[in-house]
Amino acid sequence: MDLQGQRVVVLGGTSGIGLATAEAAARQGAVLTVASSRRASVDHALTRLPDGCDGRVVDLTDARAVGRLFDDLGEFSHLVYTAGEPLALMPLDTLDLDAARNFFELRCFGALGAVRAALPYLRKDGSVTLTTGTAKDRPGTGWAVAAGVCGAMEALTKALAVELAPIRVNVVSPGFVRSPLWSGMGEEERERMYAEAGAASPVGRVGEVEDIARAYVFLMTEPFATGTVLTVDGGNLLV
Repeated sequence: MDLQGQRVVVLGGTSGIGLATAEAAARQGAVLTVASSRRASVDHALTRLPDGCDGRVVDLTDARAVGRLFDDLGEFSHLVYTAGEPLALMPLDTLDLDAARNFFELRCFGALGAVRAALPYLRKDGSVTLTTGTAKDRPGTGWAVAAGVCGAMEALTKALAVELAPIRVNVVSPGFVRSPLWSGMGEEERERMYAEAGAASPVGRVGEVEDIARAYVFLMTEPFATGTVLTVDGGNLLV
């Protein structure tokens, strides 16, 4: 089970987990299109991907722009959605509702809009792989928005798996991962979080983006998986 010669589109595929997934898919023989809202990020990603891969600049919250992207790309086999801005804790007493809506706009509605736009071009034997997170399973103080986003993505995945069959729809749920997702935090605070999470983990470390990328490739290549929430968290939810 590989991706030889198959077109894979990774929205949010120019950094972090998305770029690691694009690189992993390329090693399986896939031809990649990666997309981001920033030209510099797209250009950087293309330096790390094989010749023949494509990069596009697109605002994933702009439904018309996303529609034009898929109209231009044409038929393809697998859609991966990893787009998301850096996370931030949002305690309820100081919650900025506009900022909270923005998290849902890119992570949830952006994903839903991308699937809708991609559907006419997605092969029936292909797949969609979305992104959630373990915040939905064990939220802490200040995680209401992040947990809400993650819970929504899990529910969305299961509903789409039913509605879009036989196209397979799955979602990856990473735990703590060393990635640009946490770039909004100060370096000292971020490293302390990594150290504490790693010490508490059964595997003794936090995840790396390459660990999580394997989960996306697995779901793209496993023909009997749909509606699946694949948690890759080093066992943190067990302790």
